[in-house]
Amino acid sequence: MKLITYTDGGSRGNPGPSALGVYITDAEGNVVKRHGRYLDVQTNNFAEYSAIVDALKHCLELGAAEVDMRMDSELAVKQLKGEYKVKNPGIALLFMQVHNYRLRFKKVTFTHVRREYNKEADAIVNEVLDRHVGKRSHR
Repeated sequence: MKLITYTDGGSRGNPGPSALGVYITDAEGNVVKRHGRYLDVQTNNFAEYSAIVDALKHCLELGAAEVDMRMDSELAVKQLKGEYKVKNPGIALLFMQVHNYRLRFKKVTFTHVRREYNKEADAIVNEVLDRHVGKRSHR
């Protein structure tokens, strides 16, 4: 089974109160999982990577063999494709978690999408942040 994930992470301030959003569909576009989580005070990059880790964990639990990961973080996509190095030690730990999850699937792809194609995951991030710190867009 192939699943498509849309992930986003954001913080209000960098670092600041942070959250992640995960939106997962099947190949036909049916929603199979919607997940958000508050991360306390973190950086934007930490939140982005945490969303990717959570998405892969959920895809594994849902029984996916293939995962098409879509996100609006160009930095994360380029790092995960090996085009950029990961220099931050905290992000390197999350990067390794992603790598270890990848090994458990037949295929995982990472695709950069513009923000307007990642609205669902972005909305989840803002819903979580609104509950924890009050209303205001994380971007």
